[in-house]
Amino acid sequence: MGTNSRQGGTWLAPVLLGAVLGPAAQLQQAALWGGGRYLLLLAAGCALPIAAALARNRLHRIGRVALWLLAATAITFATTGLRSVAYSVNALDPALEGRDLRITGVVAAMPQRDDGGTRFRFEVEDAKDPDAVPVRLPPQLLLGWYNNPTPAADGRLELQRQSADLRPGERWLVSVRLKAPHGNLNPNGFDYELWLWEQGLQATGYVRAGPRDAQPQRLARTWQHPVEQARHAVREAILQRVADRRWAGVLAALVVGDQAAIERADWDIFRATGVAHLMSISGLHVTMFAWAAAALIGALWRRSTRLCLAWPAQHAALAGGIALAAAYAVFSGW
Repeated sequence: MGTNSRQGGTWLAPVLLGAVLGPAAQLQQAALWGGGRYLLLLAAGCALPIAAALARNRLHRIGRVALWLLAATAITFATTGLRSVAYSVNALDPALEGRDLRITGVVAAMPQRDDGGTRFRFEVEDAKDPDAVPVRLPPQLLLGWYNNPTPAADGRLELQRQSADLRPGERWLVSVRLKAPHGNLNPNGFDYELWLWEQGLQATGYVRAGPRDAQPQRLARTWQHPVEQARHAVREAILQRVADRRWAGVLAALVVGDQAAIERADWDIFRATGVAHLMSISGLHVTMFAWAAAALIGALWRRSTRLCLAWPAQHAALAGGIALAAAYAVFSGW
């Protein structure tokens, strides 16, 4: 046991330290390398542990620690760089910002509606510029279809057609204007640009639906994004069947994770009373759901002698609670 502990200590601490140093060092780069240089560094980093294992009897302990540290640093530095290179390849071309584009794609998530319009994620399948020339766009966009006036090409404001009843999985043909992600850098504030990066959204924009724009067209309903379709159906059922709009918003937030369904005035009350965190699905909600599911499954399991002989009720309750909690987490937007 003592020997195993010493061997574990030889690589565990330097690997953990290297996992921190590698990304931290890569983030200091003023400009990204090419993907080939990162791949070479990744290969070298992967070879170092093999060298450390082959030479473990000839190397001093300090030498083995140094090799593990160097390997972990090189691997994490290279993978962070490769992720950045892959992300930058799909970035929006600056020449396309602010131009009217005609794009075809699929609504990829449950749209968020408010009085100003609808915001939704859009998976791009095809895109063309005003001259019908194909252009390359990021694979996923965050779009707004606003009901209020938006700027036209000549700078004047144009009224927009009311946003349609968008549903996940629908294929649409729309005219849009896009821009690269931008966000405020206020200390201790919400980092909107970082959130877009985490979500894989590399451009934002809005649907052009003015009187001089081509009318948006719903092309088809597909089976894509079935979980989002189910979430949308449940949210719509809640909003239709619960007469009190405020309670409907709270139920939608707790059942499907649609926090935008809660009115702004209610959010102010929740923040002032210190219960805002209870309106957002978190680990607390998932854990409570797991406990309740496990208790119910265990109670039902114990009613069958055959089931109890096949598998103990407490084990079935544990497995069932974890499985149902995971399903709830997925259904509520993860």
